[in-house]
Amino acid sequence: MNMNAHQPGIDPASEQALKCTAVVMQQPGELALQDIALPQPGAEDVVVDIEWSGISTGTERLLWEGTMQQFPGMGYPLVPGYESVGLVTHAGSNVGIPVGTRVFVSGARCYGDIRGLFGGASSRVVVPASKVISLPESIREQGVMLALAATACHALRLPGQRPAELIIGHGVLGRLLARLCLAFGHAAPVVWEIDPARRTGDHDYPVLDPAADSDGKYLSIIDASGAGQLLDTMIARLKPGGEVVLAGFYHDRLSFDFAPAFMREASIRTAAEWRPDDLQLVRDLLDSGDLVVDDLLTHRLPAPQAAQAYATAFADPACLKMILDWRS
Repeated sequence: MNMNAHQPGIDPASEQALKCTAVVMQQPGELALQDIALPQPGAEDVVVDIEWSGISTGTERLLWEGTMQQFPGMGYPLVPGYESVGLVTHAGSNVGIPVGTRVFVSGARCYGDIRGLFGGASSRVVVPASKVISLPESIREQGVMLALAATACHALRLPGQRPAELIIGHGVLGRLLARLCLAFGHAAPVVWEIDPARRTGDHDYPVLDPAADSDGKYLSIIDASGAGQLLDTMIARLKPGGEVVLAGFYHDRLSFDFAPAFMREASIRTAAEWRPDDLQLVRDLLDSGDLVVDDLLTHRLPAPQAAQAYATAFADPACLKMILDWRS
């Protein structure tokens, strides 16, 4: 018998108890909170009551704009979000995670006819236990950064990957890439950023206007801007035999001028999203203090103000990471 099967207030036999309030994008540009019935958890599942979720200004913006490329599960209406942290309130009989454990949830597909892409922006989720990762006590709302930090980690650890010398973009992903370079013991990379407001601050690496780095040449360039039109610019800045790693997400078709790439014998690589070992590594770096993300959590709103939160996240350049607080 699993003594952690449930706690007061969560009755796994009661369908009425298993409901949630979730952010639902009915179609591009249309968003609202909606009450949704959840399925009964199985022996391999956990029920997680979400405390905080983050809003991605990359993939979620594409869903909002309707420019996301087609992926399995793509379509509307959908529940977005893949950056959630919450407490386990029910664990199935085959699950070894105790009730009360704080976990990171990268999304869920538990909303019936409403698609879960990625399904984390919800007050409660039912998800296989294999899809969550336990968090130490030191990590609370900072845990919403795990997915993006793990994505940055993955881009820096591709097979045969050189240490990054130039990072394009000083948004959240660019900052995580630069901080992880230092956490891995690499030399400080140069970071390009065209927005003066995002160049300010005290950083352990140089953040430059690209125009101020007119002579720089690099062996390894990582793009965190998602601006595919910069590909020719990146190739022009490569040393012979250098490589460009595309770590952003691109909705436009990518192309480049062949001759400059040919002369440099340039390599162009893509970095997919994180793998489980990336997630575990950045969790440990957060726990040890070797990776700090508190200053990246710039904006917070209670979940009932989700519409305002998404509008701010997508429109305000000062907003690095918006957090929805589900605890109320």
